[in-house]
Amino acid sequence: MARAAVPGGLKLRRAWRPARLVERRPETATASSLRLEVSGWPGHLAGQHVDLRLTAPDGYQAARSYSLAAPADGDLIEITVQEVVDGEVSSYLAEEAAAGDAVEVRGPVGGWFVWRPGDAGRVLLVAGGSGVVPLMAMIRSRDGSSRAPFRLIYSVRGPDDRIYADELQRRARHDGDLGVAFVYTRSAPSDERRPVGRIRAEDLTSIGWPAEAEPTCYVCGPTGFVERVSDLLLELGHQPDRIKTERFGPSGP
Repeated sequence: MARAAVPGGLKLRRAWRPARLVERRPETATASSLRLEVSGWPGHLAGQHVDLRLTAPDGYQAARSYSLAAPADGDLIEITVQEVVDGEVSSYLAEEAAAGDAVEVRGPVGGWFVWRPGDAGRVLLVAGGSGVVPLMAMIRSRDGSSRAPFRLIYSVRGPDDRIYADELQRRARHDGDLGVAFVYTRSAPSDERRPVGRIRAEDLTSIGWPAEAEPTCYVCGPTGFVERVSDLLLELGHQPDRIKTERFGPSGP
């Protein structure tokens, strides 16, 4: 298999770079987006992630991986962090981090789970919980550079758990090539017609495309969610080489 080209040389991507928090913006009660300034950032592709490292005054260090949430803006990058119960790094970043705080980042990382604006084919995005983050980077990367048809199916526990909800709905209203649908697994808005519950095959076909349309499918979320969606896509006839997955942690919708 040919190795996908990614921005920056390997040595640059493996090196830790000093970064400064420019802004922390709440997305939900337990998730925040962080805008970071990284001097000399080499750029990245939608779908890639970075390693982020914190250093305490006593020298203790902790590092975690976070998906990039948007295209690079010069030396500015953005991640979105979902707070994890008892998570020392995620809790600090999502709830306490303030403008001016110093961190370190390494990356960009990953070359398989990526989308390039030059890719013109149909794209089906399926997200579980904070798995929407790298998929949002793909949606944002379309701006002014691609008319590739996108469909996003976003599974969450309830309405208050929808990251980027206002932006996604606004984009869908103004972009005929972008469709957005929410799947609620625990609680739903009063006007929601679909019964709450886990994602089903009909959810994947209600807004997406049939397998014969050959969309590229990107699935991101907790491991159990990704496995379920991948199985459903295969049962619907989608080819394995057109299903790209990214997974994390045990918890989710």
